[in-house]
Amino acid sequence: MTRLRPTDAARRQTEGLGPDHSEALARGLQIMATFGAEHPSQSLSDVARRIDLPRATVRRALLTMEALGYLSQDGRQFRLTPRVLHLARAYLTANGVSVLLQPVCDRIATFAQHSCTAAVLENDEVVMIARALPTQRVPVGAGIGYRIPAYCSALGRVLLAALPPDALDAFLARTDLRPVTPLTLTDPHAIKARIDDARRDGFCVVDGEAEAGFCSIAVPLRRFDGTVVAALNIGAAATAADLVAQMLPLLQAEAAALSGTLA
Repeated sequence: MTRLRPTDAARRQTEGLGPDHSEALARGLQIMATFGAEHPSQSLSDVARRIDLPRATVRRALLTMEALGYLSQDGRQFRLTPRVLHLARAYLTANGVSVLLQPVCDRIATFAQHSCTAAVLENDEVVMIARALPTQRVPVGAGIGYRIPAYCSALGRVLLAALPPDALDAFLARTDLRPVTPLTLTDPHAIKARIDDARRDGFCVVDGEAEAGFCSIAVPLRRFDGTVVAALNIGAAATAADLVAQMLPLLQAEAAALSGTLA
């Protein structure tokens, strides 16, 4: 059995990882996550530097993923292949929430003629699990799987509003509240106040904080027992007042209709 590096052994103890934790699998997933819009193509050295692992360890993982079809190699550069989408498809088809929400997003986008997104909270980010645009059903650009900061988005704030007080305090303490646009709130007390407003009002509007010139309104999606499981939003280059007046009733009606079907 390969001996763990001291840093890995310390992390395993700190994070409470048991003896059945597979370092090889964890490293493979960590390596795969380094690829993205900023790093679509990487060399072995690039990956090793980004995740602070020995080159030999990274080489084995990269070549294994290449042999399994998840990576392709062109000279010294590695890229993800479309086979990675099998992993996303497995989640989207097995997750009943995603299956239910995609038709809802399609319907709202067609009716409202604005983008509609459903998302869940994962760690400190919001992950889109369904999305529709008014002119095309296949998401492009920022689509399914796209992540945005929770602290400065309408989707994120309605989801954060469902957290217990201590969990919300811990989130604000550990999150790097950096400005995404000149309008992004970065003061934790101000952000918490907006989250409290979202909890009280049952919806949240964010204007220009997550994306310049873009306003978003979101409502929580609850299952039959009241537990928040996702959030639904409409985004547009519109004013906050217009979204509240014109789009909030639509979102609230859809959320109410979904409450008995979500699990």
